[in-house]
Amino acid sequence: MKKIVTLVTICLPFFLNAQGFQVSLQGQKQQAMAGAGTGLITDGAAMFYNPGGVSFLKSNSINVGVTHVTSHSQFVDASSSKVSETTSPVSFPFTAYAVFGKKNSKLKYGIAAYTPFGSTIDWENGWTGRFVLTHLQLFAVYVQPTISYKINEHLGIGAGFVYGSGKVNLQRDIPVTDSKGNYGHAELAGNAKGYGFNAGMYYQPVKSLSFGLTYHSDVKMKTEKGTATFTVPASLSSSFPSGNFSTSLPLPKIITLGIGYTPCKRFSLAFDASMIGWNTFDTLTFDYEKNTNELQDTKSARNYENAYAYRLGGQYHVSRKVDARVGIKYLVSPVKNGYVGPDVPDATHFNYSAGLGYQLSHHITADASFTFQHMKRMDTNKETQMSGTYKTNIYMPGISINYNF
Repeated sequence: MKKIVTLVTICLPFFLNAQGFQVSLQGQKQQAMAGAGTGLITDGAAMFYNPGGVSFLKSNSINVGVTHVTSHSQFVDASSSKVSETTSPVSFPFTAYAVFGKKNSKLKYGIAAYTPFGSTIDWENGWTGRFVLTHLQLFAVYVQPTISYKINEHLGIGAGFVYGSGKVNLQRDIPVTDSKGNYGHAELAGNAKGYGFNAGMYYQPVKSLSFGLTYHSDVKMKTEKGTATFTVPASLSSSFPSGNFSTSLPLPKIITLGIGYTPCKRFSLAFDASMIGWNTFDTLTFDYEKNTNELQDTKSARNYENAYAYRLGGQYHVSRKVDARVGIKYLVSPVKNGYVGPDVPDATHFNYSAGLGYQLSHHITADASFTFQHMKRMDTNKETQMSGTYKTNIYMPGISINYNF
């Protein structure tokens, strides 16, 4: 029975990481350039990518955007060669940025709201890993008031306070049956919140070259009173009492160095290199309000390691109204061998992206992006003993509207 309880905790890491590491869906211009935006400041999304560069924006603005995320995962069992697939619905991470400041002022301020973590996964009925995960729904929102100051014509600094709020629903079957042969079921649902900050510095020694450095602090998301619901045969109900649970989930710090280079008026390049401090996520502790001999508080090893991301993007000013963008990103997975599962079927991989910007009027522009991500990894999980190959394709088209004033 203790093994059954341990399996429940396997799902929880997804609350931390929609894809096992940093998700870059915080701005359509930046998404089209593989998520590079720390050293090249283009719009209000700089509040996320580099608060120090916000003070270099020439106008105030309001920017709203959304990304349509469609994912499909497949698992091929190593022993039986059985293929299982997800039937996941789409999700819609959004962004909203508002930047204000007096004309010619060195001081800019604003507020940002974005969804850095979010996913919905449904594995098909009766799939191989039904006792590990059947359903996951995650939604997290960060709100970030921000201030930025231009010290001189070459250097700007900025910072923002981050408030994070999230919801999660995780479900899986339990390997016990009632008199009709129906398996038991576990559902974990809860809210979480946490606090942090985002600080950045932007340096432009010459007009064609700029540098950025951003620090996203770690955010410890705490669930104080989540609800654990166990549907089991009546004979086991006292062993698996439904009730509250609590846990603390550490989101990692992220340090990013960015470079922007504009060799000519029409063409710009952006490069970002990030270190994501996943090594703080070594153990997942799960505290039940009601304990029994079978339902004990658990600690599940994760042993994540620090990961790195490299992003390269370019922007070309095609005409007075049209900009074209393209990018490629290389992501190193923090999930070690032996810890891959259906909640985080992660792998080191490349992402590919492209996009267009169009000036609708003097004050309004529209930007669109498309990102494709493919992951493949074979592993045997040390805790669940699930062994096989995961294949995942993710398609992410998005659009935003920006109003300058």
